Amino acid sequence: MDNQDSGKGGAFSQVKETKAQSKSMIRSALKGALATVHKDTGHPYASLVLTATDCDGSPILLISKLALHTQNLAGDARASLLIDATGTEASPMEGARITLIGEVAPVQSKTARTRFLARHPSAGGYADFPDFDFFTLKPARAHFIGGFGRIVDLEAEDLLLSLDDADGLIEAEAGIVSHMNEDHADAIELYATRLLGAGAGAWVMTGIDPEGCDLVLGSRALRVPFNTRITNAGEARAELVRLVGVARSEAA
Repeated sequence: MDNQDSGKGGAFSQVKETKAQSKSMIRSALKGALATVHKDTGHPYASLVLTATDCDGSPILLISKLALHTQNLAGDARASLLIDATGTEASPMEGARITLIGEVAPVQSKTARTRFLARHPSAGGYADFPDFDFFTLKPARAHFIGGFGRIVDLEAEDLLLSLDDADGLIEAEAGIVSHMNEDHADAIELYATRLLGAGAGAWVMTGIDPEGCDLVLGSRALRVPFNTRITNAGEARAELVRLVGVARSEAA
């Protein structure tokens, strides 16, 4: 391979890494800044919202019809959602963030409600209020910034998963998550502490999809990537068992 080919390979690898990081950031986010078009002035209007993701990676929102951002969306569905993964870094501008750009619409998915409430249990106290509804942001593109000089524009297909072959997994998801939380809490903690370097605690699984599973403890969420794509309950079990083995080997 000559230097030119080597450079192309390096660029491809960086884009691939950016796509994976972007997906993980969106899956791991608990909140974001939603920007809508102000219904009266046309100005951008930003507000804080809780976020979760559906099986395909689309952000899910639970918002009130009384909120200004929801009123804005009723007149203009265009919106953007900023996910900030800079955390408590001393120099936030050197950290990673991503802005999703698209349109917001009422959810059609059967899994959105369950996945959102698993991630934000306290929202169960108002999710059934008549003025609240679940919405999804349908991203058309995204703008990723990973620090100074690392800027990548992404398309929807770079962030969202095809679920065409994953009906078995989607149907089994609630049972898998419930079983893991009730019977294998020790395995979930191993994923968090040994695979992801997090502190010990009562970590819970909130969702599983073809590329990974999501864990939450209090105000922190983590993403566990799978080694291979899974599409049904049997493949999910095999991968979760494999990850336990990897986690235990890390502890040895």
